[in-house]
Amino acid sequence: MQPVETSDPDGIDYGWVMQTTFVLTIVVGAPVVTLLSLQTTLPTWGARVEFAIRVGSVVWILVALAVFGYAWRYQAGDGGGDPDEIVEE
Repeated sequence: MQPVETSDPDGIDYGWVMQTTFVLTIVVGAPVVTLLSLQTTLPTWGARVEFAIRVGSVVWILVALAVFGYAWRYQAGDGGGDPDEIVEE
């Protein structure tokens, strides 16, 4: 059985960065928005949506920068070797 898609990027794998950013933004952002909204008066649905967008955008940019930094550092050689390389000890 052959894989549907494969990727062998030179440098940073931007697909991985985007997918990881998406998942981590939801996993981290939902609890952060919830906790911060408990301390804020949000009388209307418009206020709630605006609050979620403002907080969520900050969470998104911080997560995106952290994931990109991780990928860049890993690509630079600090994260280990080639996963396809066989290491004999």
